[in-house]
Amino acid sequence: MVRGHLTKMVLVALALGLSGCATRPHSINNVCAVFEQQDGWITNWQRSAKAAERRHGIPVPILMATIRKESGFQSNARPPRTKLLGFIPWKRQSSAYGYAQALDGTWEQYKRERGGFSASRSKFADAVDFVGWYHGKTVSTYGVAPNDAYSLYLAYYSGWSAFGKGSWRSNASLKRTARDTALMAQSYERQMSNCR
Repeated sequence: MVRGHLTKMVLVALALGLSGCATRPHSINNVCAVFEQQDGWITNWQRSAKAAERRHGIPVPILMATIRKESGFQSNARPPRTKLLGFIPWKRQSSAYGYAQALDGTWEQYKRERGGFSASRSKFADAVDFVGWYHGKTVSTYGVAPNDAYSLYLAYYSGWSAFGKGSWRSNASLKRTARDTALMAQSYERQMSNCR
C-alpha cells in the first residue's frame, strides 16, 4: 500500500519536473506553430502566455516576441563564454539564463514579488510571467504604453536604470534589435488571428 502510494508520488513529481523541459519549437517565427507544438496536458504555452497577459496587461505577441528575441525559445539558453587569452573558455558575459534570459538579481526580485520560491527560469510558464511582470513594471514606472514593443524591449534589454537614464539612445545596435522585436510582435499579432 505504502509502496504503491510512493510510486504514484514519484510519477507525479517526475511529470511536474518534466513540465518545464519542453523541447524547442521548430518554427519559431510562427507563433501559432510554437503554440501548437507546446500544447499538451502538462505544458500549454498559449494558456501560460494568456495568463501572463491577464496578470500584467502586456499583449501575448509582445511577450512571445521578447522571449523569441532573448532565447529563441530555448529553456537553457545562456550567453556565450568569454575567452581567456583568446581561446580558453572563461566566464559568461552575464548571469542571464533560460527562456527570458533573466539575470540572477532580477529573477530573485521577481520571485520575491511575484513568482514564489519554486519559480524556474527554464520553465516556460514562469519565464513568460516574468517577462509580463518586467514589462508591467516598465509601464507603471516609466509610462511606456503596454503595446509599445519597441520601448518595452529597450527597457528589458537595458535594465530599468539604464532605460530611465536614456543610455540606449546612443546604441544603434540595441535600437535595431528593439525594432526587430517590435516587428516580430506585429507579425505574431497578425498570425494569432489564425491560431486555433
